Amino acid sequence: MSQDDILQSTKSVIQGLDALKNEHGKMLETVVVSINSSSTIDNNKLEEKAGLLRKSMDMIDLGIGEAQVMMQLGNHLQSLEAEKQKLRTQVKRLCQENAWLRDELASTQKKLHECEQSNATYSVELEHLKFLKDVQEYDTNENNPSPNPSPLSNIIFSQANDVVNDLFSDDMDVEQQETSNGLNPSRKFDSYTDLAMSPSQSTTGLCISTAGHDIPARLKTLHNLVIQYASQGRYEVAVPLCRQTLEDLEKTSGHQHPDVATMLNILALVYRDQSKFKEAGALLNDALAIREKTLGPDHPAVAATLNNLAVLYGKRNKFKEAEGLCKRALDIREKCLGSTHPDVAKQLNNLALLCQNQGKYDEVESYYRRAIDIYTKTLGVDDPNVAKTKNNLASAYLKQQKYKEAEQIYKDVLARAQEKESSDKALLLSQQQQQQQQQSQEVQKSQQSKGGNYDAQGGWYKTVLTDQPTVTTTLKNLSLLYRRQGKHEAAEILENCATKARKDPQAILQALNIVKQTTHPQQTSSLATL
Repeated sequence: MSQDDILQSTKSVIQGLDALKNEHGKMLETVVVSINSSSTIDNNKLEEKAGLLRKSMDMIDLGIGEAQVMMQLGNHLQSLEAEKQKLRTQVKRLCQENAWLRDELASTQKKLHECEQSNATYSVELEHLKFLKDVQEYDTNENNPSPNPSPLSNIIFSQANDVVNDLFSDDMDVEQQETSNGLNPSRKFDSYTDLAMSPSQSTTGLCISTAGHDIPARLKTLHNLVIQYASQGRYEVAVPLCRQTLEDLEKTSGHQHPDVATMLNILALVYRDQSKFKEAGALLNDALAIREKTLGPDHPAVAATLNNLAVLYGKRNKFKEAEGLCKRALDIREKCLGSTHPDVAKQLNNLALLCQNQGKYDEVESYYRRAIDIYTKTLGVDDPNVAKTKNNLASAYLKQQKYKEAEQIYKDVLARAQEKESSDKALLLSQQQQQQQQQSQEVQKSQQSKGGNYDAQGGWYKTVLTDQPTVTTTLKNLSLLYRRQGKHEAAEILENCATKARKDPQAILQALNIVKQTTHPQQTSSLATL
């Protein structure tokens, strides 16, 4: 029976029990009247009959009560079933919406991946075209020299027209972290990394500041998101996001709070990348005042803000003012971290670039050599920062027309890369000789099946991949130097090798052979055959 049939039967039973109850009631009344008018013997029988009728009526009342409970349960079950059906409908609709959102997400991710690939390709082509344009402008200037060239103009090149690829970014901030394909999508935003500095201990064991402040996780996440939007040129999204977060922080923490200063830094750097230098300067000065008041004048976060402000002045060609800020940032980092900390070397690089734009080449050389010494002692001679700083020093020599010194530094960088490759290869061969012949064969087969890089060229191919942008940039700088020395054939081949290196790293082997041959003039005639 269905639920409806059961309810209908229960209603019929209730009606029957009500009718039976009424009938028993009438019978009981008749019996009671008979008892009052009959004799004693008849009264006993009538009272017995009356007792049975009352008992029967009690049972009928109980049956009616149970039937009514069943009716109420049936109604409740019906309401539950209706609610269950409603929930099923909602679940079905949510499942359909979820499937649609999954499809939309998959489509969006696919489009994002395609856009990232296109962006990477265009970035490579753009860098190459910029380099060719710089070389063409240089050749044009060489063919049409000025009748009365200024001695200073032969030495100092403006930052905007400098064809030497300084390995540290234009904004003179912390070192870049190259991606696996040699590009850095957020290259122009390197200074953002200065925002997230947290208190640490110096090399002497002294605490940096008595009021250390850690950047909250939500600001770090926001910082990464803003970098992503800014690197895509989506300032219409990045700026409102920063402003809204800044307003929320000021409401919850007050204006004089380190988190507000961090947010001011982030927004200022977005404005700076939009060339809104006036707005960026006001925000950075506000952030500097807050950090000095809340964290103390010698806190690393104060040094970070000073450095960002120096970058801003440098972009506005206010190199003297920027130099003072950069020196103060250097003093703070030396005091907090010690004179041999890698962050001190970063600041020395920034200070050297500012001095270089003012033609203070004696100070430039001193700063770069000190930075190289710090990187070498703390991070090792093979750390990429050593090669980058050497390239910057060679760039300064090139601007002074000290071609011999610049060429020697470029060759030292490339020679060190090759020495590292040779040592890695020797270590690999030593390990292979200790293994059994069967294991060696299996290892070789495994390397071949996985596209292993240790072939007839040794381990150089794999070693180059670990820091390819530094090597290729060094090759480009060396090719420019050769052009200035009149070695156009060698310069052109080096340039082609550096361009091909991203797709074919083995081209660097060819470039190293060319560098070796340029040391011996009698071998330059064979360059065309390489």
